[in-house]
Amino acid sequence: MTADKGHTNTAFVGDEGMNGKKPPQPKTIDPNMYSLEIQEKKPGLEADYDPHLHRQVEHPTSNNETLIHLLKGSLGTGILAMPNAFHHAGWTVGVVGTLLIGLLCTYCIHLLIKAEFELCKRKRVPSLNYPAVTQAALLEGPEALKPLSKIIIHIVNVFLLIYQLGTCCVYVVFVSSNIKAIADYYTEADTDVRLYMLIILLPLILINWVRNLKFLAPFSTIANFVTLVSFGIILYYIFREPISFDEREKVGTMSGFALFFGTVLFALEAIGVILPLENEMKTPKKFGGNFGVLNKAMILIVALYVGMGFFGYLNYGAAIKGSITLNLPEEEILAQCVKGMLAFAIYITHGLACYVAIDITWNDYLKKNLGDSPRSVFYEYIARTVLVLITFLLAVAIPNLELFISLFGALCLSALGIAFPALIQTCTYWHQRQGSAKLWMILKNSVIGVVAILGLLIGTSTSMIEIIHTFSDDN
Repeated sequence: MTADKGHTNTAFVGDEGMNGKKPPQPKTIDPNMYSLEIQEKKPGLEADYDPHLHRQVEHPTSNNETLIHLLKGSLGTGILAMPNAFHHAGWTVGVVGTLLIGLLCTYCIHLLIKAEFELCKRKRVPSLNYPAVTQAALLEGPEALKPLSKIIIHIVNVFLLIYQLGTCCVYVVFVSSNIKAIADYYTEADTDVRLYMLIILLPLILINWVRNLKFLAPFSTIANFVTLVSFGIILYYIFREPISFDEREKVGTMSGFALFFGTVLFALEAIGVILPLENEMKTPKKFGGNFGVLNKAMILIVALYVGMGFFGYLNYGAAIKGSITLNLPEEEILAQCVKGMLAFAIYITHGLACYVAIDITWNDYLKKNLGDSPRSVFYEYIARTVLVLITFLLAVAIPNLELFISLFGALCLSALGIAFPALIQTCTYWHQRQGSAKLWMILKNSVIGVVAILGLLIGTSTSMIEIIHTFSDDN
């Protein structure tokens, strides 16, 4: 995953657009400063400004490239946990629930994209990242919410930080669990998974010392190829046995649905990459719309997740584990290869997953306090090491894959993927919509907000209770 940070936003001054006249002179905004430079508004002035025409992207991506990036951002460890999610919810609830959650997530992403475009027009800037969009929206909304505009950027950053660190925890548990599954079979021993976490710790730290994303790109390419091959082999194992509905629950428990909700959110949402991908497109107008890149990607993603969850659960039933790779037959070399391949693919992309957390922690907070210290690079390496150690210690404390996935999905993505987009749309158009249109917007987004809050509270509390039980059992 990447974040829309580290790229300099360029706001153009003046009313001359891309109409053959003298090109406007760019005014650079510090990318680490979220407080927007709001120009004096003139009636109708924003209508003359098209943010898409003023974006200066060195290597813009095509529609197909953006589609692939969006698929990559959503297809990871989450899809391997979908059969377990269907086990918690029941296969009927799992299918319907995944479709509805996918529809809700897609709709909320559309709200975010449209609000960003509208706010960019008003502020006359080419693009905004997530924290800046949230801040700008609150400044445009009701007077009661404007005082929150300064703190909201930190709230968004905290959720992004927790989510990215949570993803890294999932990676550590996933890699260690799959290595353990292979090693235990061939050594005929039951080694504690924490030992394998300790073994991979030092290389993880070294991977996260890479400061330039350019050097991590080859690892991502290798990982994508390995992941694609591995998914194909997993599907082979799923479909080689007859599918049976015997002893497969149609409807699960309420607590099971809470775990399901968090897992699906974690798996489906790629909210951290949405704005960066749209901002880097050659034709950003093609991102939204009924037949845009976003809808095409989400249809494919939801279909893949429903298929993996449904058929994976029907195949393994109540025996399904936190990752379907752990259910593959131990005695077959091909199955062991899949576990090793996916462990390797996730392992080498840990630096990409942790990059956003490092970027937020270092560039947005720590670096500002250090100023121009000659030892700033050394302190940056310390910060990178500490963040990796945090994810490592969390994984060691509760090495349970499905509970980690459900917890961070419910806690962070209920807010980032559902609640905040609804709040952003409401504030953005607070003074523009009147009468029944405004009333409908408020009611609709209030319902979305309630769903998000309930998902956050119930999903997080259920996951925490399960984690406490697991921790107690381990002790």
